[in-house]
Amino acid sequence: MICVEQQLVKLNSDIGKLILRVSLASLMLFHGYAKITGGIEGIKAMITSAGLPSFLAYGVYLGEFVFPLFIIAGLFTRTASLIFAFTMGFAIFLAHGNDLFTLSKHGGLAIELPLLYMMGAISLIFMGAGKYSFDKK
Repeated sequence: MICVEQQLVKLNSDIGKLILRVSLASLMLFHGYAKITGGIEGIKAMITSAGLPSFLAYGVYLGEFVFPLFIIAGLFTRTASLIFAFTMGFAIFLAHGNDLFTLSKHGGLAIELPLLYMMGAISLIFMGAGKYSFDKK
């Protein structure tokens, strides 16, 4: 009986990892696609105003489009999630640096969305992709 329960827990864990990977990365793809179609001039401006070189803005294509595709597929999931989490930390620093403890008009933190993305990615760094992934193959 315990063996069946352990198998169900493992199955549920793998399905949960799949849901987290696909939902987190799929939702980020919309942000990445917007950067691909609309450009990254605004990001370049934020980066240069922070005193950093403008070429760093091109990292948004990796962090918001390429590596989310890796996460969905479960390919190099821990590494892709690390880069994704770093991208979200960088976005919080650049776009919301003055809003870290500010509440939005709806009562949540102003940095709530990028923080959720970052914490989801950090969770994947520790959990891995699970059974339903290319990492497992």
